[in-house]
Amino acid sequence: MKPVAHTRPLGLRALRERSAWPQRGAALLTAMLTVALVATLASAALWQQWRQVEIEMAERGRSQTAWMMTGALDWTRLILREDAISAQGAGADHLGEPWALPVQESKLSTFLSQDQQWREGDAEVFLSGQITDAQSRMNVMNLIEDGQVSAAALARFAALFERLNLPLGELQNMARQLQSVRQTATQATAADNATTASGPTSADLPLMPQQTTQLVWLGLSPRTLAALRAHITVLPEATPVNLNTASAEVLSASVPGLSLASARQAIEQRQRGHWASLNAAQQALGPAGRLLDEKQHSVQSRYFEVLGRMRIDNVVQQETALVRREGNQVRMLWRVKSPQHSHTAPLQ
Repeated sequence: MKPVAHTRPLGLRALRERSAWPQRGAALLTAMLTVALVATLASAALWQQWRQVEIEMAERGRSQTAWMMTGALDWTRLILREDAISAQGAGADHLGEPWALPVQESKLSTFLSQDQQWREGDAEVFLSGQITDAQSRMNVMNLIEDGQVSAAALARFAALFERLNLPLGELQNMARQLQSVRQTATQATAADNATTASGPTSADLPLMPQQTTQLVWLGLSPRTLAALRAHITVLPEATPVNLNTASAEVLSASVPGLSLASARQAIEQRQRGHWASLNAAQQALGPAGRLLDEKQHSVQSRYFEVLGRMRIDNVVQQETALVRREGNQVRMLWRVKSPQHSHTAPLQ
């Protein structure tokens, strides 16, 4: 007979160690999951805090920019008011006056008082801008007179289109659409005043352009509008062209019989001394000056366009406003803020 083999029973300590191995793995896995969860929650909280700080900084920067831009626009209104007071309402508006001088990009920290010194780490803020005589351009609203397209105004605009080599079809289309919009607005106003249900309501009115860029609503192509922007404007009412501030193209187109070459010679003469009255302009323009009309031509202006540009580090904010000067009062008609963009070149 073979001897029976006897197995040695495991000790109690070995059994305990073998049963503790799965428990140690589960504890390690639980600890790793806990650390990962805590790290995720901490990173999420940190991101939320960073986002709130960034939002607060952006909002504060936006608010500060808006306040500084408002101050700059108020300053331009003060300049125009002081110009009217010094002239006592009888002076001519020309390009040699203080309001016509552009403000080159200037660092605002140089204007701080001693108790408000610029500190290291503060954002660099630069301001620039200029005031433009809105009546130095041909007013699109002059195309409509007594509800009809004015033949004389249409001829002046056609002369401008020809000098700029632009399609006359777009001019005729713009005039027709502008007439339609004005008629619809007049009918709606009459209906509202009569408190009747007939006629179009304010909700049915087509949009009336208030700015030059909005003339695409009336059929102008972007290419044509880009060529016209320096020579036309949109004002709330019909206005004469200021001969002291008009460009050669506008001067030639607005004065019948005045060639572009003669207009450029007149501008060279105007730079040596502005025209104090319409009679002085008539004498300077020669035979074509006899066709000047007080309704269409002037040496004074009431509407001005203000362009402000503020740069904080590399972020640029630009605003445009239209103001009207009545006597010694300067009132803002509209104000438009352009989208922020990165820094390019300073305003010239």
